[in-house]
Amino acid sequence: MGDEDTVNMKIKDVMTTEIISIDKDVNLRHVLKLMKKHEVTKIPVVEEKKLIGTISDNTIAMKLGSKRKAGVPASRLHASSVTDKQVEVVTPTTSVKTILQKVGEPGPTMLIVMEKDTLVGVVTKADLLPLVTSTKKLKEIMQKKLHMVSSDDRVVHARRIMIDNNIARLPVINDGKLVGLISDMEIAFAFAALKRSFPLGRQKHQLDELLVKDVMKSPVIWAEPGMTAIEAAKVMLKHNIGALPLLKGNTIVGIVTRTDLLKTI
Repeated sequence: MGDEDTVNMKIKDVMTTEIISIDKDVNLRHVLKLMKKHEVTKIPVVEEKKLIGTISDNTIAMKLGSKRKAGVPASRLHASSVTDKQVEVVTPTTSVKTILQKVGEPGPTMLIVMEKDTLVGVVTKADLLPLVTSTKKLKEIMQKKLHMVSSDDRVVHARRIMIDNNIARLPVINDGKLVGLISDMEIAFAFAALKRSFPLGRQKHQLDELLVKDVMKSPVIWAEPGMTAIEAAKVMLKHNIGALPLLKGNTIVGIVTRTDLLKTI
C-alpha cells in the first residue's frame, strides 16, 4: 500500500463494523468478561440504542481502585459509573488522513463512527496498524525514557507511576532482565477479583499488598531495536498487543507503542 493510497482512504476502509457495545446498566464484572473474551480494552456504551460514551480498562481500574468505592464489588457497579462521555465522532466518509494527524494527541483513543444517528463502526489504533509501511528501524522511533517496576513492587505503586506519567503499561524488570508487563487491563481484573474474594474489612489491606508479580503478564513478546516499523506493526497485530519492549542482548533499551508506529505513516 503506497502513501498515496493512505491519503485517499476513508474511515469506512479501516473501521471495525462488528461492534461490541454495552448497555449503561450492565455491571462492570460483565464488561470485564466481554473485554477478555473479545480482547478489547474499550467498548461503546449505549442507552436505549443511543450512544452515550465509551468505557475502558483504564477507567475501570480507576474506579475499582478508588478509596470511595472501597468495598463495592464490580458486580454492583454499573457501566454508567465509569463511562467517558467525551466521545470523538467521525463518519464513514471522513478522511483517514485527518485522524492520523491527531494520533498521539491527548483525547479519546477510540473513534466512534456514526452515520446519521446510528453507530456503524469504531476505529482503534489497532485498526490503523495495517497502514504502517515504514522501514524505519525501531531504534529511531522508540521511547528511550522508560518507567519500570520490579515484580516485588506493589500494584498501587505501579498504578501511581502509570497515572502520573499518563502511560498505559510498564515493563517489569528484575536484575536488569525483562520478566513481565503490567497494564490497565491486568490491574482492572486483579482489583475486580480481589473485591470478589475478600470481605470489606480486608479489602484495603489486600489492595495495598497486591504485588506486580501477582498480576503481570508473562512471558512478554519483545523485539530488537533493529526491527522495522512495518515488521513491528505485523507482530502487534498478530498478537493483539499495544507495545513492544525492545531488548539489546538481555537489556531493555526502549519501548515502542502503536502510537509510535502510527506516527511513521
